Amino acid sequence: MNLLRRVLIAAAIGLPLLVAGCAATAPAVDPAVARVLAPTGTLRVGVYPGSPTSLVVNPKTGERAGVAMELGQALGSRLGVPVQVVEFGRLALVLDALKVGAVDFTFTNATEARAKDMAFTSPLIQLELGNLVPPGSVIATVADVDRAAHRVGVTEGSSSQGVLTRTFKQAVVVPVASIKLGQELLRQRKLDAFATNKGILFEMADDLPGFRVLDGRWGLENLAIAIPKGRETALPFVGQFAQGVQASGQLQAIITRAGLRGTARPD
Repeated sequence: MNLLRRVLIAAAIGLPLLVAGCAATAPAVDPAVARVLAPTGTLRVGVYPGSPTSLVVNPKTGERAGVAMELGQALGSRLGVPVQVVEFGRLALVLDALKVGAVDFTFTNATEARAKDMAFTSPLIQLELGNLVPPGSVIATVADVDRAAHRVGVTEGSSSQGVLTRTFKQAVVVPVASIKLGQELLRQRKLDAFATNKGILFEMADDLPGFRVLDGRWGLENLAIAIPKGRETALPFVGQFAQGVQASGQLQAIITRAGLRGTARPD
């Protein structure tokens, strides 16, 4: 038997084994699950700009990255359906769309309040909550933020707005319509600080020379995949998908591409 014939026979034997191996690692998706998660036939992924956990755009290359966007694309590929990335101005608008089923998927802080309106997987990422301050600020620590006359920006409708409105004794919480607007108000010194997760704060600081993210934290966010209420029959599948991307290293690769900083270290 010549060499070419041996190679062709080996390939013919090995190909079914390779296909079988792939099938074993990625079993066929029940069409009913795909219909629940993407009832229009397309998985609509809700994102908002300025957060590596959702969507960021490289200003030099135009390349888009973000945990929500890439996880949604990976889930769509797993389901075998097209993916539509639907961009909103801020997180609150993404969540409003998810509540009414106008989008099918996002990635966000899994709070008890939000769990009343959407279904979550177990958390995949834990982020520190912190503060961004301008150069020369008298605010040196997280404890210094809650002082009289300090104006602290938060994204309108965010969980940070709800928490800090309840907990601040002296500082004034100033809701802003977008992260971009928050940056501009900080630049104009119309805000004394901005509060949100450190993934966003470090992105903001990149565009604000001399601004710094304070050491320490005032809380934590537990980020998870969210789907609309009423689709819980498909949640076990989404949970298995989430565990798979975490175990395989795919999630870490997505985090790296997005440039996500501020993940929490174990206490």
